[in-house]
Amino acid sequence: MKLDIRRIDSLPAAVALAPLLDRCAAQFWREFSDQPWPEGASERFLRRWFDAPQTVLLTASEPARAEPWAVCLSGPLEDPLRGEVTPTLLVLHVEAALRRRGVARELVDELTSILQQRGLTRLAARVGHNDDALISMGERWGFVRAWEWIVRE
Repeated sequence: MKLDIRRIDSLPAAVALAPLLDRCAAQFWREFSDQPWPEGASERFLRRWFDAPQTVLLTASEPARAEPWAVCLSGPLEDPLRGEVTPTLLVLHVEAALRRRGVARELVDELTSILQQRGLTRLAARVGHNDDALISMGERWGFVRAWEWIVRE
């Protein structure tokens, strides 16, 4: 299957994908919180951060298909004490029919290439502490464990 990976370069085109990003992010969010995904969060993020160098939005689809099979979004994550801003993988979603075919890795590789062209050499991703499969996948792709978060509710 031939997939076209496309970088979304305009805010209007990105905002048009916000409902899809919200659906994908909501699925991942359920692993971290019992609270529902905030309605319209993706559009608010895009309107605020689309022009940041850490923000990249990619889609993957067949040439004849209108809606993407896969989507990848990165954005800035700022360490509040040091002020260091790290590009962070916020959404990575591949439709079930295409999983285990390397689509997610292609998206992350393209994302990494774009960030490197912008002079950004790091990419962070958020992973649940018990998600051994996702942690293992990230490590195979060259990610290393760098931070551990603890949360008190």
